[in-house]
Amino acid sequence: MQVGTDKPEKKATKQKASAKPEEKAPEKQGVQISCSRGLSSWMERTNLSFGFTSYQSGRLYLIGRLPKGRVSFHERHFLHAMGVAATPQRLYLATQYQIWRLENVLRPGQLSDGFDRNFVPRNAQTTGDLDAHEIGVEKSGRVIFVNTKYSCLSAFSLTHSFKPLWKPPFISRLAPEDRCHLNGLAMEEGEAAYVTAVCKSDIITGWRDRRASGGCIMDVRSNAMVTEDLSMPHSPRVHNGQLWVLDSGRGRLCRVDRQTGKPEPVAFLPGFARGLAFHGHYALIGLSLPRDGSFSGLELDSELAKRDAEPWCGVQVVDLRNGDIVEWIRLSGDVRELFDVFVLPGVKCPKATGLLDGSIRSEISIENGAPAIAREEKPVAVAAAGA
Repeated sequence: MQVGTDKPEKKATKQKASAKPEEKAPEKQGVQISCSRGLSSWMERTNLSFGFTSYQSGRLYLIGRLPKGRVSFHERHFLHAMGVAATPQRLYLATQYQIWRLENVLRPGQLSDGFDRNFVPRNAQTTGDLDAHEIGVEKSGRVIFVNTKYSCLSAFSLTHSFKPLWKPPFISRLAPEDRCHLNGLAMEEGEAAYVTAVCKSDIITGWRDRRASGGCIMDVRSNAMVTEDLSMPHSPRVHNGQLWVLDSGRGRLCRVDRQTGKPEPVAFLPGFARGLAFHGHYALIGLSLPRDGSFSGLELDSELAKRDAEPWCGVQVVDLRNGDIVEWIRLSGDVRELFDVFVLPGVKCPKATGLLDGSIRSEISIENGAPAIAREEKPVAVAAAGA
């Protein structure tokens, strides 16, 4: 197991441990991580790596494969890290008052200390504290995000904090009141398709009194209500033509009939589910612990008690064909809540350069294809240090 950490104003270090899967390896700042025995081989078979965020502790984790069946856990700190829109070459990451764009600077086949991706912060859009949740990228390349504080979908503005694009029909006006806790965004064919909200409240933080039921999915394109039969829903996704959602207050991964709105439970999840990604017939789901010691007022509390189970913080991999949990990561210590989960197909072992990582000052790369300076003598070739 390999753990990468960053520290303020000091040279970045990497902590290596010889722990095998299912053993716990201590990290800096009181975080312990364990994983299932087959996680590395599962990532090899599916040809992917993945990542997740923890906004409560301000961490971005990238999970990859090391030799001899070991797992790489690479950690970087981003204040209030939340939603991620990911491709194998680029990450968009929502933080407390900015949305960061991180670019892979390694060329195809290039390795850096065994890593085949290095995501480096290249740009930040300063939005102010909008409680930005999930992020999507339209087919045009425009970035959109769930602006939870103002109960709307938004885009970047050149001169202002945000440009509103859409709000639920039941929200009477834009106000910094987090009225319905709009939180999740599903993209389909390069456009915003569905959003989730805890309820249809139109008063300041009205959703806090409606956590047990009334959670909804809305179709952004038609303003139609798909379903209101959920409890604190998060992370709507369209995968293989089907609509999926986390029925978080009940601890369920659900497939939702787009015509009838009926949710069909596929798997029980022993924690507050938030963050959902797919690859083939697998779903990767983030789980969080309760903030006050229990999931009071939520069906999830009684479901855990019925199973004589303790809640999890971590990631579970679900086989969609039968609902089985086939692989997992579990965290304890300082990390108690996760927010988003994302996959990186075709990537073996990713890392990122963090804002607190001292190496960011020397993380300099030259874009390929720069034109030569016109002059009489033969130009000197410049080797590219990154793509």
